[in-house]
Amino acid sequence: MARIIILIICLAMIGFILWWFFGKHEVASATADVADNNQSVDVEVKGGYSPEVITLKQGVPATLNFTRKDASSCLDRVVFSDFGINKELPQNEQQSIEIDTSKPGTYQWACGMDMFHGKVIVE
Repeated sequence: MARIIILIICLAMIGFILWWFFGKHEVASATADVADNNQSVDVEVKGGYSPEVITLKQGVPATLNFTRKDASSCLDRVVFSDFGINKELPQNEQQSIEIDTSKPGTYQWACGMDMFHGKVIVE
């Protein structure tokens, strides 16, 4: 009987791990509002990025305002490899990052350890 209980627990744990790493999870997204020929979006960094997907209008200067509330050293940097940006995110301080919106496309960002991700869609 004990072996059956252990087997059930192990199968449940395997199922949870598969869901956690490979399952589809709801992703927060935002579309920037354009005001005075500028657009900006606030991104909270706390156990990941919120919003994770940001849509920007092409050709309008854009700023992403990252505020890190997480003490984890993994999230202390944000890297936009497509734009050559690698910025430190001081805890509880806003860090503004200018995004090039001259070309449409999807551009990824990640934490310094490449464990947490987000993306900017320029259209």
